Amino acid sequence: MGRYISRDPLTFVLIPGAGIDPGAWRWTIQELQARGHRGLAPRLPLEDPGAGPSAHAGAVVEAVRQLSGPLVVVGQSLGAFAASLVAARMEVVELVLLAPMIPAPGETAGDWWGAVKHDEAIAPLVQRLGAMTTWGPAELAEVFLHDVPSGIAAAAARFVGAPGAGMFGEPWPLSAWPEVPTRVLAPREDRLFPIAFQRRVARERLGLPVEEMPGGHVPMLARPSELVDRLVAGTRSAGRAHGDSRIRGSTIAELR
Repeated sequence: MGRYISRDPLTFVLIPGAGIDPGAWRWTIQELQARGHRGLAPRLPLEDPGAGPSAHAGAVVEAVRQLSGPLVVVGQSLGAFAASLVAARMEVVELVLLAPMIPAPGETAGDWWGAVKHDEAIAPLVQRLGAMTTWGPAELAEVFLHDVPSGIAAAAARFVGAPGAGMFGEPWPLSAWPEVPTRVLAPREDRLFPIAFQRRVARERLGLPVEEMPGGHVPMLARPSELVDRLVAGTRSAGRAHGDSRIRGSTIAELR
């Protein structure tokens, strides 16, 4: 598919990973605005521990359904589960999966780890730091924040929380990947999802290559300017250069 060709500003709908408050996108939104685009990080039902990806997707769709113009949906890490559901329900020009957990039909986020053999991918890390379930603040900082400037890490601490069980227990409800141009953007120094692992999963699940960028698992904190450059430059056409975003009624039943 060709590049998205339009002088219209783009609206990027930004969905974070597990337990992260959407406020963590504030630095990315600032960079988007500086380039004449718009970034929105809709509120998610983080206060409801039973809310799964479908509930998160529903909150996002409700927040952006009245917007006009080209939409790009970005899902980071576990946010890829909800982002793909949003893309199934709305007309978007592109779906960007950032350091993602790429779901398969009927798979829960809890089952995803074993299905993709994640333990094998990070075996050296686990040998050094211990099992993921035992990681404390020092280990989490080493894995997630190793390239985040200290000032931003401190400011972003209030956006970090524990994900609810519902995010890991709901099977991904679609029977196939949404018919939306999709791009996988993977940081090369991601310690949680190593680049070789991401290349394999993207190829096996979507038949796609990954677009690589420097940095670790949370580029919206570590390098928001470069992330925005990648998002804007890489946006592709979904077969039209203009048009409103509307709910896709044919897929609503699949998401209930």
